Amino acid sequence: MGDAPTVPVVCTACDTTTRVPLDDLEATIAGHNDRLHDGDPIAEVDPAITEALADLVAQDVVFDDD
Repeated sequence: MGDAPTVPVVCTACDTTTRVPLDDLEATIAGHNDRLHDGDPIAEVDPAITEALADLVAQDVVFDDD
């Protein structure tokens, strides 16, 4: 893993949280959901991170409109 950025992933059904290297994020979430939840999208990037990223993108879009 080294210096690769990691992203927190949560699964409310399993009551687990883990950090996953960014490069492995999509495959790790999909694999977890396929194996443990019949493909239902239960495990996900921590919603707090998703919300913070959305806020940053929205601010960037507003600044680009000026």
